[in-house]
Amino acid sequence: MDLSYLVQPIIFYVLLNEFLCCLMSCMFQKFKKRLLSVQQFCRVNCVFFEFHSSVFYVKDLITKEVLLSGQSKDGLYVLSKNSATSMPQVFLSASLSTSADIWHRRLGHPSSRVLGFLASNKKVTCTSRPLNFQCPACSLGKSSRLSLGPTGHKTFTPLELVFSDVWGPAPILSSDGFRYFVIFVDAHTKFIWFYPLSAKSDVFNVFHQFQVLVE
Repeated sequence: MDLSYLVQPIIFYVLLNEFLCCLMSCMFQKFKKRLLSVQQFCRVNCVFFEFHSSVFYVKDLITKEVLLSGQSKDGLYVLSKNSATSMPQVFLSASLSTSADIWHRRLGHPSSRVLGFLASNKKVTCTSRPLNFQCPACSLGKSSRLSLGPTGHKTFTPLELVFSDVWGPAPILSSDGFRYFVIFVDAHTKFIWFYPLSAKSDVFNVFHQFQVLVE
């Protein structure tokens, strides 16, 4: 089978491909600005770009909310620290020397010990001491639950004050056919009584059972 007629197109394709690679390499070397990979930016941050002739937008992939916007300049779409619309400016700040609080948010809320280590090794430049700041987000994130305020009630004997709560309906019936439950908590001893319920209307009857039991 004669394949000689394919040799010339193949050589032409290889030479053209090498020429384009060299041309693009020369073009990129002339750029004095840092370029951004749109595909990687979209994949990592779950966003998408919307380009227009003189402006562009970066939108959330799910909510379609505009997160960033910018203008075109000299044939390029420029992303600057003023591009943020709804996200904190801390993520786009051009300043390298800033407060410890800003660095704490930039780096994903590390501990004061980690931030102090970075500052002491001159990895970051802090204008304030890394240990002298408070982060409300970290305090809430490390709390297992919100603290309860004082009720103003004091008890001195068991069953002097009893709290009760009803939960339900459960999305799935229990093996015994219960969909609700009620608990009674003694304020003095913190002892808890638990009663499963088939229906919410059974609370009153269960309360009488509990009353007879404890009295």
